[in-house]
Amino acid sequence: MQSGDEIDSMDHRILSVLATDGRISMTALGKTVGLSKTPVTARVKRLEAMGVITGYRAELSPKKLGLEHVAFLEVRLSDTREASLRGFNRAVRLIPEVEACHMIAGGFDYLLKVRTRDINDYRRVLGEQISQLPHVASTSTYVSMETVLEAGGLTL
Repeated sequence: MQSGDEIDSMDHRILSVLATDGRISMTALGKTVGLSKTPVTARVKRLEAMGVITGYRAELSPKKLGLEHVAFLEVRLSDTREASLRGFNRAVRLIPEVEACHMIAGGFDYLLKVRTRDINDYRRVLGEQISQLPHVASTSTYVSMETVLEAGGLTL
């Protein structure tokens, strides 16, 4: 096993398996990658301690939860000084319908992925929450008609 913060090919194999099956037992993971339970467990704990593995979660069905409406939203700010960006970043994290938020280098400042029940729910979130965020000057919405690919996590 590597020491310190080095990630070797065995670590990559372990990460690849965990990325597709985070609930796999250490015994099964070890068998899959060719290690016994003790060394594979030590490697996983080291990868967690290094911050390479940041957590485990369940994948939820948006359809079964009634959250199939997806919109992508361009946001332009009226002020892009550092304090304004920090204020926007803090505030946008508090809106549960915002599934992703990326600062963009281009013709607008942020790209948001917003998931809601339907267009009426989206309109409410846009008007009551997103448009009220600090320094929002304008927005443009693009409604997703169909999700063709959504990986949901890193793959190695």
